[in-house]
Amino acid sequence: MPIPIKDVQGKVAFITGGSSGIGLGIARALSDAGMKIVISYRTREHLSEAMKYLENARERVHAVELDVTNRDGIQAAAAEAIKVFGKIHVLVNNAGVYALGPFSEATRKDWDWMMNVNVGGVFNCLEVFLPHLRAHGEGSQIVTTASAWGLFAVENAAIYCASKAAVIMMMEVLRGELLPLNIGVSVYCPGAVFSRGWNSQRNRPTELGGLSHSTDTSKLAEHEASGRKLRDTGALMDPFEAGRIVLEGIRNNYLYILSHPEYEGAIRDRSEAVLASIPAHVQVPEARLAIAQPTLSNPSYTLERDRRRCLGRERSPTSKIVR
Repeated sequence: MPIPIKDVQGKVAFITGGSSGIGLGIARALSDAGMKIVISYRTREHLSEAMKYLENARERVHAVELDVTNRDGIQAAAAEAIKVFGKIHVLVNNAGVYALGPFSEATRKDWDWMMNVNVGGVFNCLEVFLPHLRAHGEGSQIVTTASAWGLFAVENAAIYCASKAAVIMMMEVLRGELLPLNIGVSVYCPGAVFSRGWNSQRNRPTELGGLSHSTDTSKLAEHEASGRKLRDTGALMDPFEAGRIVLEGIRNNYLYILSHPEYEGAIRDRSEAVLASIPAHVQVPEARLAIAQPTLSNPSYTLERDRRRCLGRERSPTSKIVR
């Protein structure tokens, strides 16, 4: 399996949504490994907090204000990042939004908001950055933050689950396309990590207001305190730990970067339900089989499966399930 970026020292990463939560955890891990970092932000307060964590590497950190639904803004941010650091080697599509609520009560505005950011934002960044990654030819890695909730259904999270499932599929397809170009593609599917995702509606456009999927904004401080307590007790993963796991994925060009083994059962149940639904006694005509043949085996899946089997699935002490 080609590994485009084994040595990250001195390489440059552009991280959307890098001023808090998982994005900041990734920024810290990559910075500690000697990388130059460009982080995008929406909230200046979060940026101020982030820079405290990145103080020791301030000369290797540059921040840009960015809304990933704004294609012109992404073009400008990419140009600025390249002007500051010369090249981009790692693109981390991390910016995302989150809200819960019954799907039967969701509105078109709820759908447009989450899809525009979680799916459209990823596409927008790929459209802008891919030509640059191809052009410099030094080896690159694309990492997109999806969610374990994109791998199986979760009640009251239909739009969020759908958006994350969409980007997982995007990365799976892109993986095969870019492998010959020495550009790796990974998708990070975390479980519960301490972040401010529950407060992402602070940046919801006014034209997409009228929330049906919402967080009670009068209780933001309470949510923050509760989240910190859950992180401190181990119920929520610390973002820096998540960032180190992503760094390992970059260094090994993993297709899937998973950090929460507690979801193994849910992932298996869904996969087995799909496999069990394949009709066993249907006779497939030769003509139909011939048409389907090009899609019947995907090297991205088989290579990753076989490599992981060779490496073994022993869990590290930091990620094992404690019974």
